[in-house]
Amino acid sequence: MMKRLSVIAILAIVALCASWAADPIKLKMVVWDLSQTTYMQPMIDAYKAKNPNVTIEFINIPANEYTQKLSVMLAGGDDSDIISVKDIPSYAGMVAKNQLEALDSFISKDKVNLKQYSGVTDQILVDKKLYALPYRSDIWILYYNKDAFDKMKVPYPKNDMTWDEYAAVARKVANGTGVDRVYGSHYHLWRSTRQLPSVQDGKNSIITTDYAFMKPYYDLVLALQKDKTVMDFASLKVGNIHYSGLFYNGQIAMLPMGSWFIGTLISKTADGTNTQKNWGIVKYPHPKGVPAGTTAGTITSLSINAKSRNKAAAWDFVKFYCGAEGAAILAKTGSLPAIRTPAVIDAIKKIEGFPQDKNSGDALSTTTVRLELPMHPKAAIIEKILNEEDELIITESKSVAQGLADMSKRVKEALAAQ
Repeated sequence: MMKRLSVIAILAIVALCASWAADPIKLKMVVWDLSQTTYMQPMIDAYKAKNPNVTIEFINIPANEYTQKLSVMLAGGDDSDIISVKDIPSYAGMVAKNQLEALDSFISKDKVNLKQYSGVTDQILVDKKLYALPYRSDIWILYYNKDAFDKMKVPYPKNDMTWDEYAAVARKVANGTGVDRVYGSHYHLWRSTRQLPSVQDGKNSIITTDYAFMKPYYDLVLALQKDKTVMDFASLKVGNIHYSGLFYNGQIAMLPMGSWFIGTLISKTADGTNTQKNWGIVKYPHPKGVPAGTTAGTITSLSINAKSRNKAAAWDFVKFYCGAEGAAILAKTGSLPAIRTPAVIDAIKKIEGFPQDKNSGDALSTTTVRLELPMHPKAAIIEKILNEEDELIITESKSVAQGLADMSKRVKEALAAQ
């Protein structure tokens, strides 16, 4: 009798998992900056073509408010189905709070080959369980405005350029005053724009107990701020100024930024938002003695809310979005998918609007990619400390030495706490 009931129960579960495929269903997906996400509509269109019964409803949150608002939503029992995972700290935090569904049973049932992610999934395991699938695996590169360089008769940036060489180029190309100032380069508000160069050599980690190794890079950025080669942090924050607008308007000649901006630039050039159509990219600059092509990388993933009432349907969407079909769609919009093959890279290079000079094409190949922030149970706590001390240093509220000493002390205490 018990065996018969077990069989019936299993059949009921199978029927429940399959029923969503025919019945109308609405999936709620939490995202950030939807209007800037050029691949979203093609992705949704492709999925709906295969699953016309499924409707995707977006909960859109501004990028700079995303982590905090998502945290509040989930703590309040939100039952959205699919969660866009922006970074490692928020991922670690959601897993620790049991807010994400483990995907291992789904992966096993559908025989998803995790090897196609080139080791990325191994970097986000928690207690040997996977709570997200990556769909984007971006790298940091250097964008530049060719017109700004041509105007100042300065040679374009190269694919093999140290940070000191980059700073020298930035000073040469900067020109003008007041509202007509064209800055040589730009550092967005994120602490990563100043801290990532310090871990390119592989000798140091963003999660450590001694951050003295970051001093040369803070000194470099502060010097560029002081001589107005780059805009100062305080003005950017008070004005809530986004890097994209500055690049579109030709106010900055160079921009160290992630590869996610490629797709946005292409689409905004096509619709006329970006007036600086003559742009290119090169590899991320590197410390002296470190091979060109060594860069930092970020993982962007999808998860299923543990409180979702549509987990089977949500998984089917996640599997599509993060799989080979989704990767092909991402590549066609200029984004770097987590499943990255030579064919995918070639597809990006062939997109109308992608710079056709050799340096830009070569910029997408890498030597070594360091994860921007390693997976750690206390990643969210450490990230908060790094952000706070970074702002105090870059606004010169603390000296570089004092800020890094305080950063070291606070992270060491956080790591030691139970």
